[in-house]
Amino acid sequence: QVNFVVCQLFALLAAIWFRTYLHSSKTSPFIRHVVATLLGLYLALFCFGWYALHFVIQSGISYYIMIIIGVENMHKYCFVFALGYLTVCQITRVYIFDYGQYSADFSGPMMIITQKITSLAFEIHDGMFRKNEDLTPSQRCLAVRRMPSLLEYLSYNCNFMGILAGPLCSYKDYITFIEGRSYQLQQSEANGKEETKYEQTDPSPNIAVAQKLLICGLSLLFHMTITKTLPVEYNIDDNFRATASWPVRFFYLYVSLMAARPKYYFAWTLADAINNAAGFGFRGYDKNGVTRWDLISNLRIQQIEFSTSFKMFLDNWNIQTALWLKRVCYERATFTPTIQTFILSAIWHGVYPGYYLTFLTGVLMTLAARAIRNNIRHYFVESPAVKLCYDIITWMATQVAVSYTVVPFVLLSVKPSFTFYSSCYFCLHIASILVLLVFPLKRTQKGSKKHENVQPVWSKKLEEENLLQKNSYSTTNNSFSQKQEITCRYQALKQ
Repeated sequence: QVNFVVCQLFALLAAIWFRTYLHSSKTSPFIRHVVATLLGLYLALFCFGWYALHFVIQSGISYYIMIIIGVENMHKYCFVFALGYLTVCQITRVYIFDYGQYSADFSGPMMIITQKITSLAFEIHDGMFRKNEDLTPSQRCLAVRRMPSLLEYLSYNCNFMGILAGPLCSYKDYITFIEGRSYQLQQSEANGKEETKYEQTDPSPNIAVAQKLLICGLSLLFHMTITKTLPVEYNIDDNFRATASWPVRFFYLYVSLMAARPKYYFAWTLADAINNAAGFGFRGYDKNGVTRWDLISNLRIQQIEFSTSFKMFLDNWNIQTALWLKRVCYERATFTPTIQTFILSAIWHGVYPGYYLTFLTGVLMTLAARAIRNNIRHYFVESPAVKLCYDIITWMATQVAVSYTVVPFVLLSVKPSFTFYSSCYFCLHIASILVLLVFPLKRTQKGSKKHENVQPVWSKKLEEENLLQKNSYSTTNNSFSQKQEITCRYQALKQ
């Protein structure tokens, strides 16, 4: 873990140097690719030793598969190989070497590389094999029209900015950044239309980086001072279960899981800051002309902590992984896309039984939350006072439900997970099943549609800003596949 933090801090300094001295206006894309790749492999070697060879092996074999299989079926073979290779590495690490250890390990970067391998394979398949009219707007925007070179492929998978903690980015965005090509930026007008304003190549990321480093510092401070005093394992302590009342137990459940999140806030925000420091991650400008450096951001902390629905929590947590699941699974599944997506997410995360318990529970929670939202929410949004009460109640319910769902994810093993659930008498599992039996999943009220995007009172301002992105990061909403995932940031650019 110390190696990981040291390497990320070194990567931050390297990113500043990369942007200053190897800027696209000063050097060629070839040099930028070579330096980004070599720095990435050096950091991986320093942090993980010779286990870092797995990154090169997985990427190299996947590239060979793309070349020999061809664009028609390579996405399937790359998907099976990359996910299978990751799973084998996770099995050997967990069940042979290091069960239950939380320390940073080489399978973490492999999870990001697996996302990149599979995403790019689907993007090449969409761009070089499928007909343009058969693609969704987001697939059309992300489609890759030519096969990348081996150097470009390794640079995309193993660059120093994202090799240790990601986040995932699209291949076209990465190549555009490396090659320094300007692209047309767009702003969302009040009427919902997009209007091209101007071109911008190199806005300063300094303010965004400073803000994100401040968040990293606060998250790390919280993790080192508060998290250790509120262990999740205390939820299954025999004395605590025997003596604490139900309200106390649920309150501790909430605060202990809330205290477990800052380490993710720290790692993901620092990774985002590293990319920004190198000049990568610029999305465009908001309606006030302020720069936005959230193109590859992985979370929105305030909206996570104040989520009023299961969907809202998932929309703002691990955003790039949610997008990956949507692109490679949810949009392409021919049946039960929600269940398939959760299963893929569990397989990708690892082989601990607790992961599967969490994601199977998540399926129930997601479907039940959707059924409640679609069938009763519209009754409570007419009056501001009633709406505020509804938001408070749904916030409390959401936080408890999320905490209840992810306990096995933290405890990892079957026995402590079932100890926790049995001590709660599987109450939320049973409640979710009853909800699904009582309420239909389909929207039945005519008035519900017009209220479906009404946001909680305290997050209205943030949601108005996020509407400018015109995208949904959800992997759980029935209708999100019909919405444009991202605004195409370079319509005039053909790759």
